[in-house]
Amino acid sequence: MLTLVQLRAIDAVRRHGSVTAAAKELHYTQPSISHHLARLEAQTGAQLLQRVGRGIRLTEAGRLLAERAAEIIGRVDSASAELSTLVGLNAGRVRLAGFGSVMSSLVPDAATLLAEQHPGLQLGLTDTHPEEALEQLRAGQVDVAVIFRYDDTAPEDDDIRLVHLLDDPLHLLTTGGGTTLAKHKDTPWIGGCERCRTHLIQMCGDAGFSPRLAYTTDDMVVMQSLVAAGMGVTTIPGLALRAHHNPAITATELPTPPRQILAATYGDPPDPPATAALLAALTQAAAG
Repeated sequence: MLTLVQLRAIDAVRRHGSVTAAAKELHYTQPSISHHLARLEAQTGAQLLQRVGRGIRLTEAGRLLAERAAEIIGRVDSASAELSTLVGLNAGRVRLAGFGSVMSSLVPDAATLLAEQHPGLQLGLTDTHPEEALEQLRAGQVDVAVIFRYDDTAPEDDDIRLVHLLDDPLHLLTTGGGTTLAKHKDTPWIGGCERCRTHLIQMCGDAGFSPRLAYTTDDMVVMQSLVAAGMGVTTIPGLALRAHHNPAITATELPTPPRQILAATYGDPPDPPATAALLAALTQAAAG
């Protein structure tokens, strides 16, 4: 019978690519982790690890088991957190994954509200892109994923439920002059994350030109610095400007549909008490 310790061991090896690093994370000795992995291979009858030089890597069977192990561990951790909150919200943990601009603006406000309303509830935060946040949500590694969309597309599967938090308008960033996209058809452009770049190219196409992307970066502080240095222009959402506004740039709100900021949860309602408390804090922070 597979044990949770064995599953945690192979999951840690998958993430770190090393028995030594896995042992350090799980606070076991290296021989102990090796023993658990050997028992796992004996019980499953499959070769899970393969030696490569001085290191190891997972076989196809090992990767499959490690991926399932991550899902199981996430669900067990979620169940533990839910059980700890059944008698109230004076203890326990709730976990959120979100993207950069929301983590530097909306989430801190929500965290403050949550701490005031439920001081015994611990909040865990992960900064990641929307796609990865939804993957973590499905795997049970987080309880809430804050994501953004540029349209009204449906969630990826029926088990994901979305709560609309706010609409986030886009702004054109320049060093003065040229307050429409079309006026910068010959100007170098600075692109953001992959989804944002795709949306930028689409907006410029609607304005009658194809932007010349001279630079790309996921860091919106860096984007503002590049604009301030005269290296190009870009678009940036309002939440990013709320978190940081370089005084050398001019921000002009664009008359385009805003991106939607959404909180996603997984599974059938109702949400566990801690998850519901976090959603309430996010909604309150967004309204404020």
